[in-house]
Amino acid sequence: MIAILIGSGSKDESAVELSKRILASVDNNLNELGRLSIQQLMKFKGIGEAKAISIAAALEVGRRRRGEDSKKIEKIGSSNDVFEVLQPVMGDLQHEEFWILYLNNSNKVLHKAQLSKGGITGTLVDVRLIMRQCLELGAVALILAHNHPSGTLRPSQADKEITQKIKSASESLDIRVLDHLIITQKEYFSFADNQLL
Repeated sequence: MIAILIGSGSKDESAVELSKRILASVDNNLNELGRLSIQQLMKFKGIGEAKAISIAAALEVGRRRRGEDSKKIEKIGSSNDVFEVLQPVMGDLQHEEFWILYLNNSNKVLHKAQLSKGGITGTLVDVRLIMRQCLELGAVALILAHNHPSGTLRPSQADKEITQKIKSASESLDIRVLDHLIITQKEYFSFADNQLL
């Protein structure tokens, strides 16, 4: 499929050979390919700006298609449901983001919101903003999520501390924190599944 997007190779290699070389550079991982910038794609001999844009656009369409499937999940029944809803939004990012799912009494998603956006290794979280939005939406439960661009699934001490801080603030308003997920490209870590809540 990449060869079809490329269309033609060069006098030294065919479109198929070029596409194999590009895929080999990311260990044949389409998610990793999707993370390459236009400039990174253009470093391959035979890939100009137009071809690089075509590849990036096709991979973005695929990512958005997966995001459409996640919109069908209206009620959260497991940590995997949370992953399916939020991975298309944050799984491929090069920086950290912190998101909240606000739920009603039936675990239906009332609202999903980006709380903060940070750097490569961290993001700030304001507990007061979370609580205010809970009250405005009439939410009775929360699910916290943030991504780790590094791909590591192990929660840091800061991750554990912010989870407890939000949980303590929520309890005073009779709002439950159901889970906190760390999301990467393909996997997730659930605080609830690992008895850390």
